[in-house]
Amino acid sequence: MKLLAIETATEACSAALLIDGEIRLRYQIKARGHSELILGMMDDLLAEAGLKPNQLDAMAFGRGPGSFTGVRIATGVIQGAAFGADLPVVPVSTLAALAQRAFREKGERNLLPAFDARMGELYWAAYKVGENDLVSLVIEEEVATADRVRLPLAGDWYGVGSGWAVAAECLAERMGEDLLGFQAQMYCSAREVAQLAAADFERGLGVAPELTLPVYLRDEVAKKANS
Repeated sequence: MKLLAIETATEACSAALLIDGEIRLRYQIKARGHSELILGMMDDLLAEAGLKPNQLDAMAFGRGPGSFTGVRIATGVIQGAAFGADLPVVPVSTLAALAQRAFREKGERNLLPAFDARMGELYWAAYKVGENDLVSLVIEEEVATADRVRLPLAGDWYGVGSGWAVAAECLAERMGEDLLGFQAQMYCSAREVAQLAAADFERGLGVAPELTLPVYLRDEVAKKANS
C-alpha cells in the first residue's frame, strides 16, 4: 500500500508517506503558513520516494476537529491533490490521531485527547487501544466546557492535548483517581493519520475527493440545536 497523509489542524503541520507499512514524515510546528508548508512537504516526500501522485493507492487527511483554518486547509489541499490524481481519500479524526500518537510515545491504552476549542470549550473524545494496537472510539467526539464533557467509566486514563493545558484543574477534579496523568504539549501528526487511514482504507472506508468533508463539531452542535 502507498498512501500520502497530511495534518494541519493544530500548530503542527505535517505530511507522511506510507509505503508498505513504512512511514516517512515531514513535521514542523509553526503558527502560520500551513497552506504553503504542507504543499512543499507533500512534494518532498513524493520526490524522495520517486513517486507521482497517481502511483499512490489513496490519500488521507486529518479531518478535524481543530483550528477552523487548519482543518479547511487540509480539506482543500487533499481534495485538489486527490482529484487531480484520481484517488480516494480517507478522512481521519484528529482526536484519534492524537490518541494514537500518545499510545506510541507513552504506551497508555486508555486515552482522553482534548484540543482547546476556545470560548471556554474543549474538543473531546475517549479512545481505547485494542489488540491491533490501534485506537477505537469509546466516547463520541464533542465540543463542550470542561465541566460538561462526558467522562469514561472507571479505569486508568491518560489525557493528552492542548485542552489539558487550559482545563487540567477541572478535568483532574472530575476524574479523580481515574486520571493517571496528562501531557498537554503534544500535537497530532500525519504519521498517525497515515497509520489509521491505512487500516480504514483496507476496510473500504475511502471516499471520492468531492465527498471529502471537514468536521468542525460546532457546526454539528448548531445543526442539532436548530433541528
